[in-house]
Amino acid sequence: MTTYSADTLENHTTAGPSAVFTYRRTGPRGGVPLVLLMRFRGTIDWWDPEFVDRLATDRDVILFDNVGIGYTGGEPRDTAEGFADGAIEFVESLGLPRVDLLGWSLGGIVAQLVALRRPGLVRKIVVAGSSGPGVAPGTPAMGERVLSIMAKPDADAEDLLHLFYPETEPARAAGLAHLAKVAKRLEAGGPAVTEDAAQGQLAAVGRLLAVEWAQLKSQLRAIGRPVLYANGIHDVMIPAIGSYKAVEQVPDATLVLYSDAGHAFLFQHIDEFAAQVDLFLGK
Repeated sequence: MTTYSADTLENHTTAGPSAVFTYRRTGPRGGVPLVLLMRFRGTIDWWDPEFVDRLATDRDVILFDNVGIGYTGGEPRDTAEGFADGAIEFVESLGLPRVDLLGWSLGGIVAQLVALRRPGLVRKIVVAGSSGPGVAPGTPAMGERVLSIMAKPDADAEDLLHLFYPETEPARAAGLAHLAKVAKRLEAGGPAVTEDAAQGQLAAVGRLLAVEWAQLKSQLRAIGRPVLYANGIHDVMIPAIGSYKAVEQVPDATLVLYSDAGHAFLFQHIDEFAAQVDLFLGK
């Protein structure tokens, strides 16, 4: 089995006003660090180690658990704005004057809100498997099975494969490979997302679903930072149409779509997507 540097990273802590944050850091120091923001019901143990290693080839990469999530203490938040404030606290606790952000799923929405709330802190944003901080017109509703899985505290491998990958043999193989790679960290017994924290995240998602298109357009136009939106076409959670609509509004935006992938396209196409991130951020 391949050994990944990300699997050997030590946990570090830093204190902010609301919590003592746990984080991991890898790659060469210098330049603008890339901070990763995780999905709903995910902790830093869920980042694919091969993906992290690839991102960290030429840059400083930091992954952390937000307030009340996983290894980080504090009272769980129940709004996306609250998660954005937690991310700002974390970055400022490290004394970083400016960062790039890569957010997956809910983390992608949080990344955009960080830029809206503290524009001087953010240089560039990568929004993966997500869209703007609301729901664009024409976005299909989530299916019943998706909603059922999201509500489960103990989703199994088949549930995750349904959420993150299309029902094709190559995609399923990529999904199983991803689950095998994250298993090393998960089997070490680190803290999962508590049900209180998950319910807070669900509440935040519910509020995002209620954002009116006029408000969403206003937020997107105000981001004021270059944004790379990337999606899998077969995403059953956050359809790619949301990113298409976002790119129409964000003044400096790029859209990349993967035709054979879903919500976890970034782990299905690690080399290709990491190369896109490198090009966008600049080595």
